[in-house]
Amino acid sequence: MSDSSEAVPNSGPTTGSNDADGAVRYRERLHVSWWSWPLPLIAAALLAAEVHMGYPGVRAWLPYVVLLPLSVALPLWLSRTRVVVTDEELRAGDARLPLRFVSEVEVIPRERKRRALGPELDPAAFLVHSPWAPTAARIWLDDPEDPTPYWVVSTRHPERLAEVLETAGKSD
Repeated sequence: MSDSSEAVPNSGPTTGSNDADGAVRYRERLHVSWWSWPLPLIAAALLAAEVHMGYPGVRAWLPYVVLLPLSVALPLWLSRTRVVVTDEELRAGDARLPLRFVSEVEVIPRERKRRALGPELDPAAFLVHSPWAPTAARIWLDDPEDPTPYWVVSTRHPERLAEVLETAGKSD
């Protein structure tokens, strides 16, 4: 099986890209899976047809104009989460973590993700979870001022993220 991360244009380590906080070492957007798009579209079309029910005028076209774009906007809105590693920091969603506080990175495979987010989860941990990303990375922190022991970040490429975070931490 070939490495599927090569086919994802907005995932994995990047070179030559610049960001306000330095060169981008890794970038991934957690897109909603392709199979989750048809269900909202079908539901919106059925609901619009139910409201329409053969009546003329505004009831004939307004439900389609409102509900179909909303059913496309929902998966787009759910796909807004990004994981970015620059020379200075890790950004997961809206949160930022300076790389100097990264102690260790643990890859959480598909088989362990449910336990890592359930019984093994520390209540003080920080989560950036996307259910459609099958794997995750646990990023242990070394900051005596922060009560957060670690971050758990959903990613489709945890090995690459761990490698980038570990090499970025050693280069400081």
